[in-house]
Amino acid sequence: MNQPASIRLKNISPLDRFAYLTATGFGAGFAPKAPGTFGALEGVAIFLLTLALHLSSAQHLILLVGLNILIFALGVWAAKRTCAISNLEDPSQVVIDEVSGQLIALTPLAFGASTPRVILAFILFRLFDIFKPYPIRKLEHFPNGFGVMLDDVLAGIYAAVLIGLVRYFRLL
Repeated sequence: MNQPASIRLKNISPLDRFAYLTATGFGAGFAPKAPGTFGALEGVAIFLLTLALHLSSAQHLILLVGLNILIFALGVWAAKRTCAISNLEDPSQVVIDEVSGQLIALTPLAFGASTPRVILAFILFRLFDIFKPYPIRKLEHFPNGFGVMLDDVLAGIYAAVLIGLVRYFRLL
């Protein structure tokens, strides 16, 4: 499913160009090696930018939930259009799903972020995304952009649950 897309950007509409740019994480998807990891790093960067706002924990949580919903909805739309213009089910350049999943994995840290916890959330999300424990792989079969996005959303949820437990039990 993760094949590189060969797209002639000269023959697509401006809206398709924006969808393609969004789906590729504004360029992260063009990394020559491990584009998904670069997409996940964009999710970490977004999280770190939200920390810089110095919000209360509740405000931070509300912001992260809003960003998660926005990125997911935008990702479904952008992935659907990019898959259509590339004639591929899940081009390797599409990394908006990793951005979304990683941000979901980091959401429990609205109540207590630390460098080790952020690193653990990154590692856990990438492991769940790569190894796809049940039923993550089954979600790839959903139609349109949902199949691209939902597997990473569930990987992010798995990682978020573990991060929440780590935080709750003060394991790190």
